[in-house]
Amino acid sequence: MKKSRGILSLILIAAVMVFLGVTSIHGLNSKGMGAARNINLGLDLEGGVSITYEAVGEKPSDEDMKDTVYKLQRRVEEYSTEAQAYQVGDNRISIEIPGVQDANEILEELGQPGSLYFIKHLDSEGNENYTLNAEGTGYELTKTIEELQEDGSIVLTGTEVESASAGALSDSTTSATEYGVDLTLTDEGTKAFAEATEEAYNNGQDSIAIYYDGDLISVPSVNNVIENGRAQITGNMSYEEADNIASTIRIGGLNVELKEISSEVVGAQLGQEAVSTSLLAGAIGLVIVCVFMCFVYLLPGFASSLALLIYTGLILVLLNAFDITLTLPGIAGIILGIGMAVDANVIIFARVKEELTAGASVHSALKAGFHKAMSAIIDGNVTTLIAAAVLWFRGSGTVRGFAQTLALGIVVSMFTALVITRLIIYSFYAVGIRNEKLYAKKLKKRSPIDFLGKRRVFFIISIIMCLSGFVGMGINHARGIGAMNYSLDFVGGTSTTVTFDQQYTLDEIDSEMIPDLEDITGDPNIQVQTVQDTTQVVFKTQTQDLSEREAFAKYMSDNYGVAEKDIEVRNISGTVSSEMRTDAIVAVVIATICMLIYIWFRFKDIRFATSAVIALVHDVLVVLAFYVIARVSVGNTFIACMLTIVGYSINATIVIFDRIREELKLNKKEDLKELVNRCITQTLTRSIYTNLTTFIMVVALYVLGVSSIKEFAAPLMVGIACGAYTSVCITGALWYVMKIRTDKTVAAAALQTDAEGKAEAIKEAEDKAAAGTKNSKAGKKHKKKKRKH
Repeated sequence: MKKSRGILSLILIAAVMVFLGVTSIHGLNSKGMGAARNINLGLDLEGGVSITYEAVGEKPSDEDMKDTVYKLQRRVEEYSTEAQAYQVGDNRISIEIPGVQDANEILEELGQPGSLYFIKHLDSEGNENYTLNAEGTGYELTKTIEELQEDGSIVLTGTEVESASAGALSDSTTSATEYGVDLTLTDEGTKAFAEATEEAYNNGQDSIAIYYDGDLISVPSVNNVIENGRAQITGNMSYEEADNIASTIRIGGLNVELKEISSEVVGAQLGQEAVSTSLLAGAIGLVIVCVFMCFVYLLPGFASSLALLIYTGLILVLLNAFDITLTLPGIAGIILGIGMAVDANVIIFARVKEELTAGASVHSALKAGFHKAMSAIIDGNVTTLIAAAVLWFRGSGTVRGFAQTLALGIVVSMFTALVITRLIIYSFYAVGIRNEKLYAKKLKKRSPIDFLGKRRVFFIISIIMCLSGFVGMGINHARGIGAMNYSLDFVGGTSTTVTFDQQYTLDEIDSEMIPDLEDITGDPNIQVQTVQDTTQVVFKTQTQDLSEREAFAKYMSDNYGVAEKDIEVRNISGTVSSEMRTDAIVAVVIATICMLIYIWFRFKDIRFATSAVIALVHDVLVVLAFYVIARVSVGNTFIACMLTIVGYSINATIVIFDRIREELKLNKKEDLKELVNRCITQTLTRSIYTNLTTFIMVVALYVLGVSSIKEFAAPLMVGIACGAYTSVCITGALWYVMKIRTDKTVAAAALQTDAEGKAEAIKEAEDKAAAGTKNSKAGKKHKKKKRKH
């Protein structure tokens, strides 16, 4: 019976693998639904729509422009988390939305930014400002906006609306669920709205219309005076209708009114070579990891390799299902996720090997391995999921995109490790593959390594590494080269649009022009976009001075016959605004606090949580130091890299702490120092193997990837290596130091152990000295005898 179940399970697994393979390559129908080729790609891989707006009227202030860019960024993120908004020159803003080929459709949906007004029904003389149209299907204005402004009928403008969102509420009479729009006003708007709603309410619950971009989008009646700045628009509307109104109010609530001056479809920023080499790196890395797992863990390693293939297929299908936009760093993140997915399997199989070494049967070892590894796997992944959730809700732009792929990878890796791998390995056992030698090589007895005895050395090394980044910043600043090597994503730069006399492909530009232009501009990370159906190419570089612009124009004239009039140069702001950076920092801080609370709750000891968070901060600071010292470009991939370290670093620490927690319950009388050293030693192989498999994937990316991927992979390699060092040498020692400093009983025992250790060391030294003296005397006597002879 069990054998037939095992065979059926293996057939089911094979069918799932075939289904995922066919779906990923071909798709579920003739249109290729679910196929890898239909995954939403970012601007860097596929291109999209680029729209440029210009401020209406006088030149706006820098503060207003920055605020408008940020709000517009949050609006266009509704199309894609990888959409970008940035300032061009003094009074223009460009938005770029990936995966879209119809600029008119976006313009129609986006509307005219910054043209929202709340209008009284009656003016000061009692005349109607809006009435029902001739068809009776809606309202229309009886005056122009200018006339309404002159006679004081404009209650609010969009700038006085702080936020707008769709929400659900319960009808007080029928208890049925209804949908509406929740509005929050600024302090200035609150006062004006209170006066207007009081006037409308006293005038027989009259209405206040909301006007946007040529239309009255809503004409709600005033049911009561609103004095607290929080209003709600209700009525017989669906959630989609409420969400559309809220979205329209948000886009109309910009500080600056904008008009569209150009729209175009732009090509991918990276050539096909960048994608193909990254995918090749992923394939090679996956093969190496699978071979490694089979070599180290034998049959269970083969089972985990099959689960990894299923993991990869599921990721591709789910990227389609959730419409996640994939960028090149996203591909790198998923490839990295393959390495991280091995982590749970390594924890399980390390436990299985321990059980077999202790004399358990294969079945008992498998059962115990999955059971004992469960808590470490869940705790490690839940802490990372917490980080992903906070980054999604608090972050913006690429941070939210990263949070999506991170959360997806974690959930799928847990599923494949705890369900798929378990199903495969038990199926092998059920069909009769039960030879103990196929499941693990028994562990050799290993004496605990005295990691805690060297803790002072480790702490000093860590402090030096963490401080080196700040010292490097000071030195770089003093040299006048900037504390860090910020890319145009952070500090902005120069956008140069060149109109050639023929079309060039991105690969031709990369091979023929970019090497020379890198020397001219001094920027090793030039971003390039082609404009569809034109001969225009956009080069985005770090800010060019006058001599660099002249050299750029001369190069284009000498080599490609481009006239000066066909070169348009504009300064652009960074795509990562100060608000987005603040969002990212706040998100990381909140995520760290949430992880601290979770670990505290799970381990019932604040010292475990504090040690884990200190280790996490340590890894981030070391990677930061690498960015500073190696002068690696700090751009969008910098945020992704740091967030990866935050998500990944905590896992190894959790495994060690889980083992310490387990051993504390079983061996309460054992000396604490020996217990911690034994736990670190027992999990040492797991720590090395997990980091090694992830390291292999990143090395493959670094060796085969394009420059932007190398800038992502190099710091990650440092972070992974540092994470391995931290988990083994720092976290356990930190917890031990906190434990003996805060627990008097443990401190007394530790002092006694240290005293005994010192006494033993002194006695050993005295014995050696005595033995040395004895040997010396014996040697002298021997020499005297030789002389006599």
